[in-house]
Amino acid sequence: MPNSNSAAKMNANPVGIGADHGGFELKEHLVEKLRAAGHDVVDFGDSQLEPNDDYPDFVVALARAVANGEVKRGVAICGSGVGATVAANKVAGVRACLIHENFSAHQGVEDDDLNLICLGGLVVGHALAWELVQTFLGARFSGAERHRLRLAKVAELENPPAKETP
Repeated sequence: MPNSNSAAKMNANPVGIGADHGGFELKEHLVEKLRAAGHDVVDFGDSQLEPNDDYPDFVVALARAVANGEVKRGVAICGSGVGATVAANKVAGVRACLIHENFSAHQGVEDDDLNLICLGGLVVGHALAWELVQTFLGARFSGAERHRLRLAKVAELENPPAKETP
């Protein structure tokens, strides 16, 4: 169950965040920074450092909340960020990407309507992670027709073709 402050419950579009043991320390830092910057945050866990926890337990709950519109955007963190990316992208409606530099943090939103950023807690330091999250949250989808057409093609991949009956 996500831990949300009372302000997040009142805001229709808070930012969601979740991490396993590999991203726990960075998640705690980012939650503090996000709240200090005035963002409402829904924390999908883990709520304490558990060396044997698994990223799907937190990332999938976060990804579902992003897909359902319960949170505006999401930040998923595991040790490398790779597992979080794989798990998040299994949820229909989620467009997650592993980001380690600023260009992709904004371009992914502007062109591809990225709605969940994945970070490696053992790869990215605090200052860069905060910069990437701010860039990601500040970016807006362009809505350009060519980008919408591409996204429609990607969305089609989430709908398996109907099976033919013999």
